[in-house]
Amino acid sequence: MRQKRPLREPVRDAPGPPRKNYITPAGLQRLKDEHRFLLNRERPAVTKVVSWAAGNGDRSENADYLYAKRRLRQIDSRIRFLSKRIDAAEAVDPEAPRPGSAATRVFFGATVRYEDAAGGEHVVHIVGIDEVDIHRRYISWMSPLARALMTHGPGDEVLLIAPKKTERLEILAVAYERIPMEPFREPPGAEAAPKAR
Repeated sequence: MRQKRPLREPVRDAPGPPRKNYITPAGLQRLKDEHRFLLNRERPAVTKVVSWAAGNGDRSENADYLYAKRRLRQIDSRIRFLSKRIDAAEAVDPEAPRPGSAATRVFFGATVRYEDAAGGEHVVHIVGIDEVDIHRRYISWMSPLARALMTHGPGDEVLLIAPKKTERLEILAVAYERIPMEPFREPPGAEAAPKAR
């Protein structure tokens, strides 16, 4: 008589550890402020509008109701997104002292001055993906430029391989200093904003 093998659970892909969300302390505070605003002020204000609009009769042709419900879904989606980003956040202070050669090499939070192949000088700040601001030259630590610069120091030549070009760059200086971050501001037209009378 053949022995039966015990049934086994099917093998499922185990979810990997969540990707770290490196971010500056000021950037993390901005995410927390937006999350708090949406959860404690904007969502309750929009919920009030939904309740009021629902009491106005036929919901299928009620523009106020349909708009408010759509806005509520957007707010809930943004709250979930911010919650995940905050939970995965690992704050790295750009001003914190770095030991040994790490103080002169490019890592998260560095301010880097480099020269391109044409001899033009540029300065970039390496920040988290939630803090990117192209106008201020704040680039994500996951961007092609930041990846090319990572772990290198002044005098090093690096090869930038980007979707539209490949270019040699020379790192001129690396500094770890305060990276100014715009605080969260209530968006104009928010439902929770005080109404002009």
